[in-house]
Amino acid sequence: MTVLTLDRVRIREGSATRDEALKEAADALVAAGAVTSDYLQAMHDREQAVSTFMGNGLAIPHGTNDAKDAVIGSALSVVRYDGGVDWDGEQATFVIGIAGKDGEHLDILSQIAILFSDEDDVARLNAASTPEELFELLSAVNES
Repeated sequence: MTVLTLDRVRIREGSATRDEALKEAADALVAAGAVTSDYLQAMHDREQAVSTFMGNGLAIPHGTNDAKDAVIGSALSVVRYDGGVDWDGEQATFVIGIAGKDGEHLDILSQIAILFSDEDDVARLNAASTPEELFELLSAVNES
């Protein structure tokens, strides 16, 4: 199952607001054909209920369970903001937008959690100088 493709991996030199990061994540998932444009609102609704900041510089924004109709397929978008994103007082560097069809997001989330729980892996992700390098380090998510 291919949930991440190179065209959805980006590196931004500057910073962004949480809302800008949510929009970029949602736009990439819409462009991938994984979600409808309604998904962005569902991501905002999720943040209102509970922050998707996971620690270790990682936020994994996703929609609410009520947004199942907005999900067409499973996909990820990855943006590394080298200037960081203020995520409700926490500092996110990686914003990984996720859409999962039929519960597939749970497998995808566990792959990401494993990767970001290892400090050496996170250091390598931060050191990647091109989207291609970053994609290569994250490509294990396609093997779930």
